[in-house]
Amino acid sequence: MSKTRSVAVVLVAGFFIGFGATYLGGRADAQGDQALHIDIPVKLEKANVVFDIGHLVLNGDMPFFLGDMDLLATDLSRWNVKGETIAVFHGDAAYLLLNDDSYDANRRVQTGHPIQTGNPYRKLISRLMEQGIQIELCGATAVANRWTNKDLLPGVKVNTNAMVRVTQLEQQGFTLIYE
Repeated sequence: MSKTRSVAVVLVAGFFIGFGATYLGGRADAQGDQALHIDIPVKLEKANVVFDIGHLVLNGDMPFFLGDMDLLATDLSRWNVKGETIAVFHGDAAYLLLNDDSYDANRRVQTGHPIQTGNPYRKLISRLMEQGIQIELCGATAVANRWTNKDLLPGVKVNTNAMVRVTQLEQQGFTLIYE
C-alpha cells in the first residue's frame, strides 16, 4: 500500500468513525430500533492518558493504535478536555518512530528499491504530535537497537525505560491504555 493511500485510509476511517458517532448520536431517537442508542454518554473535564505501545497490531498495513490515538485526541480537543496524552513506544512498535533512512535500514529496505521506502507512518506520527500527543521512545529499546537521537523523527522524546516511565505516569494519576 502506498504512503498516500495509507494516510488516506486512516484519515477516511477516522472521518467516518467520528461522523458516524456524531450522526448516530443525533439520529438515535428518529431511527427507533434500527439506530444505536447511547446508554452512557461520556463527558470529561480532565484526562491524563498514557498509551503503552509495545506491540505492533496491524489492521491491514495500518497500526491499529494510531487510529485510537487520533480518535482520542480529536474527541478530547472537540470536548475542550484539559490534560495530557503521552504515547510510550517500545519493543516491536518502536521502529515507527524512526526517520526515513533509519526506518529503511531497520526494515532492511535496500536503497533504490522500487517498493515503498522511508517511514510510511511519519506523517501520522507528526500529526499526532501536532494534536498535542507527546511521543516518547523507550531508551532501553533504542540502546538495544543501537539507535541514537539522529535516527528518530523530529519531536520524538526519549525516556530512560518504557516500563519505568509508564509506572511513573500511572503513579501521577495518568490512565493507562495498553495497546
